[in-house]
Amino acid sequence: MNVDKLRARLQPNRKKIMVSIRMPEDVIADLKQIAPLLGFSGYQPLMRAYIGQGLRVDLERLDQETEFAKLVGSLRRQGVGEDVLVTAVAEAKAEYRINPDVSKPESN
Repeated sequence: MNVDKLRARLQPNRKKIMVSIRMPEDVIADLKQIAPLLGFSGYQPLMRAYIGQGLRVDLERLDQETEFAKLVGSLRRQGVGEDVLVTAVAEAKAEYRINPDVSKPESN
C-alpha cells in the first residue's frame, strides 16, 4: 500500500457511511461479549476492525500476486524456459501462498 493511502487510513475521523448487514444473532452476541475485552467501545468498532484487517491482508496479497505475475511475465519475455518458470512458481506458491496463473503468457 502506498504511503498516501496509509496516511489517509490513519485519520481518526474518516468519513463513514451506513451499511446494513444481516448477521446471525449468536455472532452479534459474541462480538458484544468480546469487544470490551479487546478494548473496543462496542461491537461495531470491533466489526470495523475485523473487516479492515481482512481487507488489508487481501489487498496486500493481491498486490503481491500482481507484482509476482509481472516478474514471471518479464522472465518469460527474457527467454527463461517454461519448465524453469513452472518449477519456480510452484516453489513460490508453496512458500508464499501466491497463486498467479503462469499457464497463460501475458498478452501485451
